[in-house]
Amino acid sequence: MAWHARLQLHYTHDGSGTGALDRHEGPLRVLQRLYPEGPGICHHVLVHPPGGIVGGDVLELDARLDRNCHALITTPGATRFYRSAGDTSLQQVQCRLAEGARLEWLPMETIAYSACQAHNRLRFDLAPGAEMIGWDLLALGLPAAGLAFERGQFAQELELPGAWLERGRIDATDSPLLDSPLGWAGRRVLATMWFAAGAALSSERRDALLDAARGCVVQHAELSAHAGATAPQDRVVVLRVLAHRVEPAMQLFKQVWAAWRGAAWQLDATPPRLWRT
Repeated sequence: MAWHARLQLHYTHDGSGTGALDRHEGPLRVLQRLYPEGPGICHHVLVHPPGGIVGGDVLELDARLDRNCHALITTPGATRFYRSAGDTSLQQVQCRLAEGARLEWLPMETIAYSACQAHNRLRFDLAPGAEMIGWDLLALGLPAAGLAFERGQFAQELELPGAWLERGRIDATDSPLLDSPLGWAGRRVLATMWFAAGAALSSERRDALLDAARGCVVQHAELSAHAGATAPQDRVVVLRVLAHRVEPAMQLFKQVWAAWRGAAWQLDATPPRLWRT
């Protein structure tokens, strides 16, 4: 039987800090709400108790951040799309940020198992004055465990309305895409990280974010030849990485996250507790 789970998050600001209300239907919920940086920034840990998404499952996350809220959302483990007998599984994330709100969308990686039929849809609506840091790491199969991505499809959508729309479908049999040097070049991890704003970033801020990302990339010899940072639009800075394994890409992203936090928001890097275990 397919699961349909929905989680609604509402962040409010009372003048002294960020509060959070949550409401869930089905197996998607908040594990912990933490304030390691004080009352101004709410760290949320989200869990999906079944441990994976199978054909026909639907997971929906709807988050609303009121004015001047700051939320950091992460997960304790990977999101796993398992094999399907034919039905498509869907994860849909929609976040709406009011003026002055900040969001850090920092889940662990997504793993697409062979024979999955999966759709991962992310949409972030940012009002003028709102900003966010986000990432998405997609791993096709588990090659190190002998579980290659040999069959199935994975569709991905990343959208910042009015600024950036990326939509693609990865077919396990598409060798020109996955193995060509003009495509994934035999790598099976595609990692995307972005800084986005609800209004145009100044050229000075964009350059600072690009320089910070590129400065981190050059420290990672394993990734530097297949990583690049660009500003495709005046509201967005994007870092893209192709890798053989998740761990080096995640290590790089955590380093860039810390650098962007400092460059854009003058905040120290305070990693979620789960990252330190």
